[in-house]
Amino acid sequence: MNNNFLPFETVKKMYPDEWVLLGNPEINSTKVLGGIVVYHSKDKKEVCYIGRDKTDAFSKVTIAFTGDLKLHRKIGILRRL
Repeated sequence: MNNNFLPFETVKKMYPDEWVLLGNPEINSTKVLGGIVVYHSKDKKEVCYIGRDKTDAFSKVTIAFTGDLKLHRKIGILRRL
């Protein structure tokens, strides 16, 4: 774990297209500005479950995606049988 605050733009460059768990994040009304990287992975569930045990030292945590969610979103069409 890195104990240094990083701007979110730096986090995006370090961990492209990954879910990142940030400790003590700085957040404005619409976006994450930065934080301390606690855990990261391509798998959001992994970040949630494994990262949960690593958050005791932080008063606040958040999870953010470093890529473009619109490109990764799958839209399914349901057919009635």
